[in-house]
Amino acid sequence: MRHTISILVENKFGVLSRVSGLFSGRGFNIESLSVGETIDPAISLMTIVTSGDDRIVEQITKQLNKLIDIIKVVDYMEVEHVEREMVLIKVAPKKNDKTEFLKLAEIFRGRIVDSGQVTFTVEITGDEKKIDAFIELIKPFGIKEFVRTGRVAIAREGVKKPK
Repeated sequence: MRHTISILVENKFGVLSRVSGLFSGRGFNIESLSVGETIDPAISLMTIVTSGDDRIVEQITKQLNKLIDIIKVVDYMEVEHVEREMVLIKVAPKKNDKTEFLKLAEIFRGRIVDSGQVTFTVEITGDEKKIDAFIELIKPFGIKEFVRTGRVAIAREGVKKPK
């Protein structure tokens, strides 16, 4: 089962290493990792996506809560939430395909963030399914470069998942 885990941490040296060490020590792969400062620069938020048995992930979250620099741990499997990621894709469509490519980007609410004589760089933000669908549709246009962020998530206001 796939888990998206949010970890609020003190922004200190070595915290990321200790957190990732807990996962690797249990034999879990981190599929996605996103880290950034919060409004308070002394605090960062990590969003980790991993797959595994619910019981083991629960043990990991309990162990994370015991680490010194951890403020709060939330497994988003337990709460309604919104997830997003971003992708930047540099594409080199043939001259005849440029209009079709630009229409596809518009349909997916993409933004052209850079263009050259031969390439366009498009930014798409959304959930995993939306991004995967866009990538599949534009493969025939000729993907030159591709960068994908890790997932970020935030709980929805006042909504808990039914048990």
